[in-house]
Amino acid sequence: MRQFFSALALVAALAAPALPMQQASPFAGRWNFNIGARAAWLGITEKAGVLDVWYQPTGGNVYQVKDAKLDGGKLILPLNGNTTWELTAAKDQIKGWQKRGQASIELTGNRAPALSRPMPKAWTTPEALFNGKDLTGWEPMGNPANSHWTVQDGMIVNTAKGANLKSTRKFNDMKLHFEVFVPDHCNSGFYLRGRYEVQIESEPLTGNPPERRIGSIYGRLTPAVELPRKTDVWEVFDVTLVGRTLTVVRNGVTLHDKKEIEGITGGALDSNEAEPGPFYIQGDHTGGLKFRNITVSVPK
Repeated sequence: MRQFFSALALVAALAAPALPMQQASPFAGRWNFNIGARAAWLGITEKAGVLDVWYQPTGGNVYQVKDAKLDGGKLILPLNGNTTWELTAAKDQIKGWQKRGQASIELTGNRAPALSRPMPKAWTTPEALFNGKDLTGWEPMGNPANSHWTVQDGMIVNTAKGANLKSTRKFNDMKLHFEVFVPDHCNSGFYLRGRYEVQIESEPLTGNPPERRIGSIYGRLTPAVELPRKTDVWEVFDVTLVGRTLTVVRNGVTLHDKKEIEGITGGALDSNEAEPGPFYIQGDHTGGLKFRNITVSVPK
């Protein structure tokens, strides 16, 4: 009898129509946008049919878009500053419009590359990126007349708030070393490939959450250890970036140990993550910072 009912159940199961499997949302993924001379990012995951959307604007920090909604095949994102994105998805792109009042900007987001690369077996001997004499190999960004970068006593110094400074060379995977003198109440950053900001600041603790304090990857990665805050001292940074995998050591203490950087940070020069990019140092927030002993190694 048991065999009969087991056989009957099997026949019924085979005869029943198959239920269609739920397909993943075409919006799910990480998306890079170049908007004029600036860059933005979306990170979208799907949980129980609901989209969880995180947005990195061209400036500032990444944040969750809490009122994102689907309208037919369109994703509508109400953003800060009376701005709305309306997007549709097709293969490895999402396209649409940014609307702010009567102004509209066309948008194209490309799926972000995985950047999964093994750690190099060997690195070149560290090479100086600053000769201690002048700004050879570096150039101000934007209006040179607004630049306050100079060389004093063998150090790169930003004497006042003004232009940012970038390297004329571009890099992909690298080991970076730099030392920075941090005055009181300063805010700056050292960008890797021109896209990921290692935060440098000495503002009051109430001014920034942990993911935006010194040693963080701005808004993205919080240091595993929060060191005692000191000003008017030299901070020593050693940074290794391979693909998206990042290690940051500050004053001999590991803050990030082989952590993944999900996407660009605010102020990124572009969103072309698969390409090499320059280093750049923020000078448009505050002055008074000094840099020395900037060296780089690359894979052999």
